[in-house]
Amino acid sequence: MPTLTFRNRDGELVDVPTVAATRFKNEFGTIFEQASLGGAVAITKHNTPKAVLLSYAEFEALTKASAPTLDDLSDDFDRLLETMQTPRARTAMASAFDASPEQLGRAAVKAARAKR
Repeated sequence: MPTLTFRNRDGELVDVPTVAATRFKNEFGTIFEQASLGGAVAITKHNTPKAVLLSYAEFEALTKASAPTLDDLSDDFDRLLETMQTPRARTAMASAFDASPEQLGRAAVKAARAKR
């Protein structure tokens, strides 16, 4: 089974220890303490992760993660839309809609290579 990892509340990528469901059932107190101190413990059944016991601090950090407000999303959308209204953007879109499949394929490959 590959090592499980997650980004904790401090932004660090950490390994998540795993424990079999039977051991979890028999040693709940110990594993509970391990999760509360270490952040998380994955519970497995037949070597497959089925659940994660998460410390309250990690849970709180996850649930308080800033979600953008509707106003923020609307502002972002308006900015993006404005950049698409320039003459250069209009010309590029017209060119894309008029392009053949071969031209689109070459452009996609070129863009993918440029990202490397």
